[in-house]
Amino acid sequence: MEYFVEQHSVVKKIWGKSDTVLFIFAGAAAEFALNKAVDWLYFTGKLPKDPLGRLFSTVRYAKMIVFAPKQEAHRAIENMRKIHTAVEQKRGATIPDWAYRDVLFMLIYYSIAAYELLERKLNEKEKEEVYNVFYRVGKGMGLKDLPQNYLAWLPARKAHLVNDLEKSDLTTDLFKQYKKHLGPGRYKMLLEAQKLVVPCEVKEMLHYKRYSWLKPVVPLYKLSRWVKLDRLIKSILLPAQYKTQINQLDVYTA
Repeated sequence: MEYFVEQHSVVKKIWGKSDTVLFIFAGAAAEFALNKAVDWLYFTGKLPKDPLGRLFSTVRYAKMIVFAPKQEAHRAIENMRKIHTAVEQKRGATIPDWAYRDVLFMLIYYSIAAYELLERKLNEKEKEEVYNVFYRVGKGMGLKDLPQNYLAWLPARKAHLVNDLEKSDLTTDLFKQYKKHLGPGRYKMLLEAQKLVVPCEVKEMLHYKRYSWLKPVVPLYKLSRWVKLDRLIKSILLPAQYKTQINQLDVYTA
């Protein structure tokens, strides 16, 4: 059976572990809030109403693409395109192409950053592999002007950080929603986790200090995985109502 992502791809290793996925979305949660098109995420009301539920919904689509047979993955991509088209029709406007690219760029960047934080540095071939998977997702969504390869993507990503981000009232409100749904303690953990993966441009806009007190904890956490304590740690740090969804994120054990 042919899969959208090859069986032994590093992309499956990245998206097959819950802790890596959670760091991907910790970083994306910060950058989403700064994006100049964040008003589109507010239009349906789903993101501010239930940011964690929205996270797991997005993860389900990502996993359908990364782990499903090729035909099923293409159906998932097509369904995503239809969902966004329906939102555009309801609002009577079109989501800018650059906004679609920004979301795709976040998935590429944080996939690499989260894996390198928790596992190891990726070589250039592996980074190209990550880029190629999401490039194909973007093409399936009908996105235009996508860089042809990882090296060409690097300056495009830099330009996005310079041109497409700004701190706004919606940024402030979205972080308030994160705090409301996570609680003060878990919210503080989110901010510290974000510091470990977001680029300098995002840190500056959010007035984050460069150092996170979680940094020396990461090696200890990695050790906890060897003695099977990581699932217990995650159950303590994350809301109980999402325990099942968090456990389901672990699908890759090789």
